[in-house]
Amino acid sequence: MPMFQHSKRGGVAGFDGGGDGHVLDLDTAVKDGVLGGVGGGGVVGGGIGEKLDLKKMIEELDLPEIPSVFICPISLEPMQDPVTLCTGQTYERSNILKWFNLGHITCPTTMQELWDDSVTPNKTLYHLIYSWFSQKYLLMKKRSEDVQGRASELLETLKKVKGQARVQALKELHQLVAAHATARKTVEEGGVALISALLGPFTSHAVGSEVIGILVNLTLDSESKANLMQPAKISLMVDLLNEGSIETKINSTRLIEMLMEEKDFRSEIVSSHSLLVGLMRLVKDKRHPNGNLSGLTLLRTICLHKEVRNLFVSIGAIPQLVELLPALNPDCLESALFILDALSSLPEGRLALKDCPNAIPNMVRLLMRVSESCTQYALSILWSVCKLAPEECSSIAVEAGLAAKLLLVIQSGCNPVLKQRSAELLKLCSLNYTDTIFISKCKLTKTIQ
Repeated sequence: MPMFQHSKRGGVAGFDGGGDGHVLDLDTAVKDGVLGGVGGGGVVGGGIGEKLDLKKMIEELDLPEIPSVFICPISLEPMQDPVTLCTGQTYERSNILKWFNLGHITCPTTMQELWDDSVTPNKTLYHLIYSWFSQKYLLMKKRSEDVQGRASELLETLKKVKGQARVQALKELHQLVAAHATARKTVEEGGVALISALLGPFTSHAVGSEVIGILVNLTLDSESKANLMQPAKISLMVDLLNEGSIETKINSTRLIEMLMEEKDFRSEIVSSHSLLVGLMRLVKDKRHPNGNLSGLTLLRTICLHKEVRNLFVSIGAIPQLVELLPALNPDCLESALFILDALSSLPEGRLALKDCPNAIPNMVRLLMRVSESCTQYALSILWSVCKLAPEECSSIAVEAGLAAKLLLVIQSGCNPVLKQRSAELLKLCSLNYTDTIFISKCKLTKTIQ
């Protein structure tokens, strides 16, 4: 951090420009453009200071890069009331006073003992700080107003145009709402109904893709969500999920999930063969792995509705998800296991898991491998399958190393419920073996004994 030093020019604070000991005063810094944006070597007039609050500007701008001479060496935050010590170092007033109140009689930066503990307001530095932030703040406000005005213009345009002109207007509005909070606010306050009305049975995919891209960036109220739950609008979302670009597919899943957050959401809205098939395609798409988590997240949410679970099983989701498990990242893996666990509550789901050759070996491998949640889901699935066919499935599980894994769970610091379920499953598996053989299967003889 460059050190603040007292300038030889009438008490103007400067900073140490590097290891050569050269001190650069503020006038030179402004003239040479070091401060980045304060032009002409001057300070913005006092008229602005009466209108804009420095603290508010600093907080709202939240800039990643700020000139080092504006930074307090104690807090590493921009100074709002800079004061200079007798050593020539400059600090935020509140920070240096706290330093003194702790009993220190030294300069925090140089650790020199102070011969005078008075502080002098550094007005020149304050005005430079104020000028710099004012220019940035006013520029930001102007840009925000420009964006807001353009968003309003586009909403008006959409009321009049059709065809390719409508697509172009939607594309531009999509870009604005994705990048600017002010554009999102403008659309939320007066354009959601207009945008939503563009979704319908005769909407082209080009228009639908842009409309959905806009809507997922907005905060929708209950009335807007209820409007989007109309069958024709949901049907278009499902079509785009199956046939759109990867971005459109992800946006469609996000929008449907937003709608499912409503209390009055009806499960029949997502009881769609086409929707589930489209989501499974998204989950299995190796060319676009960025869509896997979106697909699994929505499938997980849909799976909470028990009425839809039989449809999951009927489309062959279980063997497909089981085969995907080894390649999934931890976040995707947890959602996939949650879905399989939910489906194992159905007789058809348990039977499908039993008939899937890799189901039991994959579950055994996942025990104590990823997270406690994954272990919980895998253990629950194994229990459901082994209870269905104890002799057949327990033998497969033990041969895959289940007994040793269960002992690890029992000895771990995980949830007591998991330990209890592990003990029950271990007992169930042991019924098919003599004690000697089962102990050898565990590969942890001392622990068993």
